[in-house]
Amino acid sequence: MEKLKDAVVWAEIPVLNFDRAKAFYSKIYDYDMYEQMMGHHRMGFLPMDPDARGVGGAIVQGQGYTPSALGSKVYLNAGNDLSLVLNRVSLAGGKVIQPKTKITDEIGYYAVFEDTEGNHVCLHSMN
Repeated sequence: MEKLKDAVVWAEIPVLNFDRAKAFYSKIYDYDMYEQMMGHHRMGFLPMDPDARGVGGAIVQGQGYTPSALGSKVYLNAGNDLSLVLNRVSLAGGKVIQPKTKITDEIGYYAVFEDTEGNHVCLHSMN
């Protein structure tokens, strides 16, 4: 098997109330979320530099998308210091589950929050 650059290429966060979830993620990232219909699914795209060919993701509302605190965990890039994004979680209607916690010097920090839909989502930063 060839050596992969990234094991993950895309992430989707299930939502029931799209407008509420869009407002939440727009507020914690401090940006205007782009949205569009993809077939029968309403999707809102998380911040990403399309020219960098990095890993992207979206919030998704539609059949087969049920929010849950269980199951796979998505780690969102929180930039240089995840505290900036994490500090907006409660103000946006979410709940901090795990505060900023050091993993190691080489790996950085993580935190976990519950979004407005009940998903447990993780943040990562090096500082």
